[in-house]
Amino acid sequence: MTEKTLNYDVAVIGGGIAGEEVAINLANLGYKIILVEKDYSIGGKMIHLSKVFPTLDCAACITTPKVSETARHPNITIYTNSEVKNIEKTSINGFSAELVQHPRFVTDDCTGCQICEDKCPVVVHDEYQFDLVGRKVIFIPFSIANPRIAAIDIENCILCGLCEKVCPADCIDFSQEEIRTSLSIKSVVVATGFQLFDPTLIPRLGFGQYKNIITAMQMERQLVPTRPFNTVLRPKDGKMPDNIAYILCVGSRDETVGNPICSQVCCMYSTKQAQLLMGALPMADVTIYYINIRAFGKGFCEFYQQAIGMGVEFIKGKVGRIEEKENGNLILRYEDIETGKVKESEHDLVVLSVGILSNTDFTSMFKGDLLEQDDFDYVKQPDELCCPAKTSIEGVFVAGTASGPMDIPDSILTAGAASAETASYLRRVNNNNN
Repeated sequence: MTEKTLNYDVAVIGGGIAGEEVAINLANLGYKIILVEKDYSIGGKMIHLSKVFPTLDCAACITTPKVSETARHPNITIYTNSEVKNIEKTSINGFSAELVQHPRFVTDDCTGCQICEDKCPVVVHDEYQFDLVGRKVIFIPFSIANPRIAAIDIENCILCGLCEKVCPADCIDFSQEEIRTSLSIKSVVVATGFQLFDPTLIPRLGFGQYKNIITAMQMERQLVPTRPFNTVLRPKDGKMPDNIAYILCVGSRDETVGNPICSQVCCMYSTKQAQLLMGALPMADVTIYYINIRAFGKGFCEFYQQAIGMGVEFIKGKVGRIEEKENGNLILRYEDIETGKVKESEHDLVVLSVGILSNTDFTSMFKGDLLEQDDFDYVKQPDELCCPAKTSIEGVFVAGTASGPMDIPDSILTAGAASAETASYLRRVNNNNN
């Protein structure tokens, strides 16, 4: 650990839409913010989406200005590819912590020219395209990444040195090591987001066995302007599908996989994708198999009715098993809930609408007093009606999906609550110090 200590008013952990909103709100009030993101870029999951429901506004058009504002704000210092550990309350009015910066093996002088990427001989799965295509071992995470600096996937690097030879800015540095720095902060906001359910945990649905079964995020990446292909394609043979099925509640409302609660967004993001598919593939049929449609938000019911009007078929049925035919098409065996009969249907592409799970990274960040979890492993809100952003530790607040499943507008609303409660807490702290 370095001897110097960095001093900030607030540490915001997580650089998604909620973390950015909190950081900007507090920075605009004059507080010094450190924003720590474990990924190579801020922007969170929203920056990878096509459009948002129910308005169908461009997701990147909303979040990219927010990313730029966060990156350029004079009161916000951003650390990507980094973590905060050993957060401990040192006094009534303060916390100590440790900032861990992982090596990127590329210096900040990188211009993002991607010459090194062109020359790199090793290709691996691209996690930012959800494994639909490959990427090089040295890579820019995605086209609108911020910061737009390359990184080296050192675990898959063969150390051939080609990137170092061709880099015009001489910014490849294989000698980089982890840097640990002490932090002194007055407050913490946890905005660590969520994880997506792994559908391989339900083998009967065939994900990982049959290539023409994909997740909703893989479909999302095929619908965005920065998509990996020119249009929506079946992974197995590259054909355009003309009969697409969505299966809702994959990993949600299912006690057998340990997630008995509703993920709140799956019904609407599936309906959104179905509408977008009607535009991308006008001749395609889209069927959504559901248990219950939960269209509870403003404009959600109208959005659902709009999809029906466009020709999306909704079947109230629980899919029990999926099998593949020789031509790559898929046979869905399901219970028709309205008739009580077991039926079969054939589709050439199946999309699994996977649910939201808690991101439990926050459990390993604290030392001494640990941040309490609720029954579903999210950050516990002791008084969610009166003070929804407060946690079990005074001075630590929560924003976004770190506290539970929610959509983007609700994430921004909780970020506003976290900003207000953090500012109120800081005012009390500063008054006590004076």
